[in-house]
Amino acid sequence: MTKRYLDYLDQLEAEAIHIMREVAGQFEKPALLFSGGKDSITLVRLAEKAFRPGKFPFPLVHIDTGHNFPEAIRYRDELAERLGEKLIVRNVEDTIKRKSLSEPKGRYASRNGLQTHTLLETIEEFGFDACIGGARRDEEKARAKERIFSVRDEFGQWDPKRQRPELWNIYNGHINKGENVRVFPISNWTELDVWNYIKREEIALPNIYYTHERECLVRDGKLMAWSDFIYQEPDDIVVKRQVRFRTVGDMTCTAAVESIAHDIDGVIAEILESKISERGATRIDDKLSETAMEDRKKGGYF
Repeated sequence: MTKRYLDYLDQLEAEAIHIMREVAGQFEKPALLFSGGKDSITLVRLAEKAFRPGKFPFPLVHIDTGHNFPEAIRYRDELAERLGEKLIVRNVEDTIKRKSLSEPKGRYASRNGLQTHTLLETIEEFGFDACIGGARRDEEKARAKERIFSVRDEFGQWDPKRQRPELWNIYNGHINKGENVRVFPISNWTELDVWNYIKREEIALPNIYYTHERECLVRDGKLMAWSDFIYQEPDDIVVKRQVRFRTVGDMTCTAAVESIAHDIDGVIAEILESKISERGATRIDDKLSETAMEDRKKGGYF
């Protein structure tokens, strides 16, 4: 009898599929948070492998700040339509108006923090008890210490001291009324793993992940995609550069990197040469303080 050995991508895939099926088995109303970024696109492919030919046991949910890259929004809508899966979109703009929230102003203004209000409202509206997302431990130090099943209290808050052991890939999804769980099936993947998987599976991505010419605002040594959402100061410089995006968040807090990677092999080659994580290299919102991500998580952020 011929033995079949799983390569590392097969092992990561099997673990992620197992986690997704655990979510489907343990929770009554899960959801998959989908933004049109590469990590959530990878989650959708894993969900297809976990549940096809049946329908997904959860809807796709996007918390839209209104400041997203239009390429990612187009991809989001096209993918949901092609898959025939339910897509729920809730807008931060509506929450701002309904709750009379104050939008951040000035040089580093972003709606990223306000997403928490809309996310928690959406969880309450639909009664979601688990939200699947594409966070990975290699991205940022707060995410590095978070469990795959991350329990949040009735206010959506994360307490690192309440984390549960996850020995032998056993996940405890028991929660009390009002609590919910954030689930990270690709937590053990790296940026390089994601791209190698995308290559193997021949997954199409929004074109902003590959080199293209774009007007960029040079700010603190980083290239911000120029848009009407970004506050411009008199001494700011707008230039045209050949760039791509390693991660896709709001246009107001996501920087590009100069690149010559026109295809997936070029992207992988650049990642192999990189010495800093994608969020470390490009996410302005993570640099507002040493504990910016952890503080947002403790307040209910994904």
